[in-house]
Amino acid sequence: MKLKNPELFQQANYWNGQWRQSSTGEVIEVDNPSTGKIIGQVPSVNRAEVADAIDVAERAFQSWRQEPAHTRAKVLRKWGDLLLTHVDDLAEILTTEQGKPLAEAKGEVRYAASYLHWFAEEAPRNYGDTIPAPKTSQKIIVQKQPVGVCGCITPWNFPIAMLARKVAAALAAGCTVVAKPAEATPFSALALAYLGECAGVPGGVFNIVTGDSAMIGDEFTENPKIRKISFTGSTRVGRLLQEKSGRNLIKLSLELGGNAPLIVFDDADLDLAVKGTIAAKFRNAGQTCVCVNRLFVQRSIYDEFIKKLKVAVEALVVGDGHDEGVTIGPLIHQKAVEKFQKHFDDAVAQGARVICGDGKANGNFVKPVLMTDGKPSMMFCQEETFAPLLVAVPFDTEEEAIQLANDTPYGLASYFYSNNISRVMRVTDALESGMVGVNETAISNATAPFGGVKWSGYGREGSKYGMDEYLQVKYVLLGG
Repeated sequence: MKLKNPELFQQANYWNGQWRQSSTGEVIEVDNPSTGKIIGQVPSVNRAEVADAIDVAERAFQSWRQEPAHTRAKVLRKWGDLLLTHVDDLAEILTTEQGKPLAEAKGEVRYAASYLHWFAEEAPRNYGDTIPAPKTSQKIIVQKQPVGVCGCITPWNFPIAMLARKVAAALAAGCTVVAKPAEATPFSALALAYLGECAGVPGGVFNIVTGDSAMIGDEFTENPKIRKISFTGSTRVGRLLQEKSGRNLIKLSLELGGNAPLIVFDDADLDLAVKGTIAAKFRNAGQTCVCVNRLFVQRSIYDEFIKKLKVAVEALVVGDGHDEGVTIGPLIHQKAVEKFQKHFDDAVAQGARVICGDGKANGNFVKPVLMTDGKPSMMFCQEETFAPLLVAVPFDTEEEAIQLANDTPYGLASYFYSNNISRVMRVTDALESGMVGVNETAISNATAPFGGVKWSGYGREGSKYGMDEYLQVKYVLLGG
């Protein structure tokens, strides 16, 4: 990697304001999914070191919580500014370890900065309440106070944005953080820590440990100094965290798997729907929790829509994210490729027709696939594909579309296209998901509450609700 500031590429853990290696000398090697080449290594810490990082965060919490809100805001604002200053270098790191095209990587860095800036503004708005008391000699005050040390666990698909979204809210609330980034993409998180240090985040307030996921998760859930865990990842792991964290009654927020439907009604603007479908399905090679997983198209416009969609899918360019003009990078690893091929083969076996793409892989690269004649029984309808595979399913009535969309235990995001305002209101109310995009699929932004229902988890990130996840309510009765 050619970086203007090589200090952004750190191969050490960070806690108590210091860069550290593991005492055992064990490391995790990180490769470039486009080439398979090793780009660096990070420490694989032991459990005692994770506990030490938590101790550090607990001590730092005692002073950080006392800082005036405008002081915390100033640090967060500068941190966000530094991300924008170093957007090119951060995107280079992100593309190299994760694979997404540079343009998408730069967009992710700006997206991460938006959360730091948003919560810099929210920090001074941690308002409480006064409540009319039952007696004239009493006053009731409600305060919101930081919960304490937070364990944040983030995924590999948006390695800098997902961490910034959690850390910004936590620090704005007055909490401290021990973060565990994904093993496949630790360098973006470590670069974020480096810039946090430059922005004036005090030692111990933001800490990063890398190592065995299960071991770190166990320490987070069993250490009594951890009072909040925020996790983005699979439903399977989310269940484990819920079960284990319950023993210590740790406050928990979970942003888990999705199985997003996109419905195209016969009164939709088809060109707009095609554009939105492409953006929502093929961004990050389909490796997003809110990407379209199931496409439902009303039968009367089915053929016309598929014809337009085919042209758009065939225009996508697969390649190394560093190369000019590339719009689809590699899948993160071979397990992801295997899942893509499994879903493709299952759809073919059940009668789906291939419109474009061949379902074959070249290393971690796969061509985007569009198929028709999908059925709800197919594997792609039952679980996340997390790859550039899109299968269209026809429907006849609005009621059928809603039933198909809700026929999943997941409920993160839903999308639909319609120009009928009555239908818009009916379908919006009926869809079982935490987020709904109407005639729009770019739903993620710092000002809005991000999160799901059902098996997609609970809790919200971003918006004015995001900081509440890191606060607890204290009721004070003044008598006499």
